[in-house]
Amino acid sequence: MSTSDALLHLKQNRSRVQIRFLLWIGFGGMLLLMAVLGVSAISFLYQIELRQEHIREDYVERDRLLERLRSSTYLSGTHFRDFMLDSDESRARANRQRYQETRDEIRSELSEYRKLLRPDEQAPFELLSQELGSYFATLDPALNWSAQTRLARGFAFVREEVLPRRMTVIGLADQIQRIGERDLEAGSKAVSELFASFRTKLVWLLITTLLLATLLTGVTLARLLQLEHESAARFAMTVKAQGELKRLSSELVSAQESERRRIARELHDEVGQVLSAIVFGLGNLRSALKQVDLDEVRRQVDAVEEMVTQNVKVVRNMSLLLRPTMLDDLGLMPALNWLARETSRLTGILVDVSADPLTGNLPDDHRTCVYRVVQESVRNAVRHSGAEHVRIYVQQRDANLYVSVQDDGKGFRPKEGKGLGLLGMEERVANLGGSLQIDSELGRGTLVSFHLPVPPAEKADVAHSPGANGNAGRIADAAGRAARAT
Repeated sequence: MSTSDALLHLKQNRSRVQIRFLLWIGFGGMLLLMAVLGVSAISFLYQIELRQEHIREDYVERDRLLERLRSSTYLSGTHFRDFMLDSDESRARANRQRYQETRDEIRSELSEYRKLLRPDEQAPFELLSQELGSYFATLDPALNWSAQTRLARGFAFVREEVLPRRMTVIGLADQIQRIGERDLEAGSKAVSELFASFRTKLVWLLITTLLLATLLTGVTLARLLQLEHESAARFAMTVKAQGELKRLSSELVSAQESERRRIARELHDEVGQVLSAIVFGLGNLRSALKQVDLDEVRRQVDAVEEMVTQNVKVVRNMSLLLRPTMLDDLGLMPALNWLARETSRLTGILVDVSADPLTGNLPDDHRTCVYRVVQESVRNAVRHSGAEHVRIYVQQRDANLYVSVQDDGKGFRPKEGKGLGLLGMEERVANLGGSLQIDSELGRGTLVSFHLPVPPAEKADVAHSPGANGNAGRIADAAGRAARAT
């Protein structure tokens, strides 16, 4: 996997992690907020329900006791009246017994109500207790009256003592009941205020939930749109790359056929014609030998030798242009120096090489890549730029090899289109994990620069090349061929 693919893969993984984290945080927060809202609402409603039930039960219980107290007070007066006015002694005794029972019930009801007493009812209740005590204190002595006394004084006693006091007690009970009603209204109002407070809290919680949901939706949509845009950009890049690959394949086939035609033409025009001339010269040499003309023989031998030498040069140049053997025998820098000398000799353009000492033995793929990219860059400068000076610079820093080819030609616009040569250069560099950059402007020349990551090596490129290990004769032969070629 190349460095760019690894970075893209890392970026995609980071993007997926960010999306998952955002979704977990967003939706988890919403679910948590909704859970808090639900629990809070249920708890608050339960508290309101309990309070309302307590208020209702308290009011019902106190109202029940007050109603019993009023009823018992009324019955006590009725039983006492019947006791006072009934002439039948047996019925009188029964009414007295009922009165006494009712009196005891009233006292018991007073004790029960005292347990439920509220602070605002304290004064009316004490007054009610006092009036009931005075009421019973007035009535109880008359329970011992004889029939004649009851007959003589009973009606007036009931009218003047019993009925007014009974009505006073009932009035006080009504007053306490009105206080209870006010307390009930106050409790209902408090419950209403609780409901209002709950509605306010609920509204704020709903607003907060909606805001968070809107924020989450916005962030999620923005991220999804960004991912959609990135996917569309990657798809466009893929389509563009496929188009470039198709065009590169087509141009590669065309270039291959052109190279074959060129090699066939040079073989036919150069090598073939020289070989035909050699055959013709050998025929003349045979005729001269038959006539024993030594001068003619010497002249024909010299001509054949010259043609053979020329033919060897042509074949050697063709092979060197296809792949210089010194790239394998001597290393990268001698091959680049030979390329610079040959280009200067054949075109008249000054080509020089500036390089720092290489600290390691470059792999074959790296040497080939650097040589081919530099060769294509120099060829483009010679063919298209009209340059007078081309400079090749090679530098190795740490684990990277930096190479640049700069000319002083007319320049071009790289964004307007790339030919087969530039695409091939980019592919070669990218396959080894490097990157290539082309900087050019009209009238300001062109700079082709690229870098390659270099794996660790044990031997230097120049001093310990593959041909240097026990193969000095091969180096000498290659150096001799290079010298003769120049």
